[in-house]
Amino acid sequence: MTMNPHGQKPERHLFAAATRHPHDHSGQQPGRRTFVSIRRFWFPLYCRVPQRCNALFAFFAVAVSLRGSCSKITSTLAAIACLAAFHITPAAADDKPSGPAAAAMVPPKTTTGTLTINGTVTAYKAAAGFLPIVDNIGPDRYGKAKANLFSIAYIKTMPDGTPLSDDERSKRPVTFAFNGGPGSSSVWLHMGALGPVRIKFGAEGERPVPPFELVENIHSWLPFTDLVFIDPVSTGFSRASDGEDAHQFHGLEEDARAVGEFIRLWLVRHYRWLSPKYLAGESYGTTRACQLAAELQGHHGVDLTGITLISPVLNFATVSFDVGNDLPYPLFLPSYTAIAFYHKQLKAPLDADLAKTLKEVEDFAMGEYTLALAKGDTLGKTEREALAAKLSAYTGLSAGFILANDLRVPIFAFTKELLKSSSRTIGRLDARYIGIDRVNAGISPDFDPSYAVIQGPFTAAFNSYIRQTLQFEADAPYEILTGNVHPWNYPGRNRYATVADTLRSVMSQNPNLKVLALSGYTDLATPYFAVDYTVSHLSLDPSLRPNISQRYYNAGHMMYLREADLAQSTKDVAAWYATAVPPATMGSPK
Repeated sequence: MTMNPHGQKPERHLFAAATRHPHDHSGQQPGRRTFVSIRRFWFPLYCRVPQRCNALFAFFAVAVSLRGSCSKITSTLAAIACLAAFHITPAAADDKPSGPAAAAMVPPKTTTGTLTINGTVTAYKAAAGFLPIVDNIGPDRYGKAKANLFSIAYIKTMPDGTPLSDDERSKRPVTFAFNGGPGSSSVWLHMGALGPVRIKFGAEGERPVPPFELVENIHSWLPFTDLVFIDPVSTGFSRASDGEDAHQFHGLEEDARAVGEFIRLWLVRHYRWLSPKYLAGESYGTTRACQLAAELQGHHGVDLTGITLISPVLNFATVSFDVGNDLPYPLFLPSYTAIAFYHKQLKAPLDADLAKTLKEVEDFAMGEYTLALAKGDTLGKTEREALAAKLSAYTGLSAGFILANDLRVPIFAFTKELLKSSSRTIGRLDARYIGIDRVNAGISPDFDPSYAVIQGPFTAAFNSYIRQTLQFEADAPYEILTGNVHPWNYPGRNRYATVADTLRSVMSQNPNLKVLALSGYTDLATPYFAVDYTVSHLSLDPSLRPNISQRYYNAGHMMYLREADLAQSTKDVAAWYATAVPPATMGSPK
């Protein structure tokens, strides 16, 4: 059925009455002439009038079409039918869509801007809006949208604002970026690291003082790639459609399918199928990126050029402090050491050279410490006390505390205990940040001080920027980080979620794919040594191992809050992009 400009199906009964009059002086079949008149002339106009006027317009059309050709009784009946239709047509003047439907109807907004870095000007177009996610597989194939995903894209243009040529566009990379959670919007990467503007923090990432300030981001990725920031369903402005259960998108595979469909449609609408395509994910966003790479490659035929994994977690066994799972303890230990080094809790000679100390601790973690944990209760008292002494030296915690924790100090015990003598706690996302609890006793902190530092500034800055600079108006709350996506569905039962082998499979099928992992030493959410462990256990073919690169920084989960690490990470990524596009190959025929 033809759709009117408002997206509603026109009510055919509005025109039905005129086709049923008993005679027609033209000699045509009864009702034929009037029907043709309405179909050829009035109906196209009907589709163009405001929706609230449809019924009155239909009444007028019928009255004019019937003049001189039907009895007063028939005309009256036709008019009554049209007026009745007025009451059942969803077009009342005060009727406005609400909820997800209203948000999705907000038109995309396009603005322009420039970014100047070292005298070089990059002109760009910014586009904020929604793309529909349609079930292209199930019974509603190519049917109504099941969700509407919000994104903000920055596309390089010519200096005068005109689009790049087809040839330039096909050679310019496009990067699809997102954060993690699950339940996080893309605001952190967008406004903290990659986009053309960022929130101004102190040089070391110190909390800014309100009112918060947005500054030009001279470390943006925009000079070397177009950027598309995606908010998965239930985050940001993205919502499931009215009548759809949002939880159908809340899972490892379900989420990847939705974001994969978004990327496919974005490539279609922006003519970017030939461009080098990249993913950039942070935290759980790195989990999504690996699953998404498989979805794009296997379902949509989209071969990626590269994936940037920022603070990765690919195997959840490496970060889950559960009874019976000893793996996280040796993998977190080097981060405990780096954090104790930062807070000056180590003694000589371990407090002199961080790189040298970390190498010693890493060897101990994978050797003596892992073997001792494997012995379990058979570990002798002398061995136990000797091990506790070493762990004390490497962590700044007392040997008694370590023994009381059975040589296994979980993350929140560490963040509560390290600075307890000063009545302070440390952060999980970034252990450089310090918090104050209500009482000094307890087994875990009251809150994460590293999240408290970022929540307010990012929320305020984004809500100002989206409306005042990007000129996108929406009354719906922008969900910075929400718990509404839980419970999150992970495939399989009674096992830890992992996408490590998914990444291996994708790289094996696409041997040109390059991966870059960025980690922070003071990150306790996704510790750097757990990433090292995961990468070394991918079972990659030796010919593919050079395709994975790793870089390390002196900050935490969002290492880019520290300006020196923001600058260095952008240099590292730019250099990696420059080498990630290989010469044309025939694949792997041998």
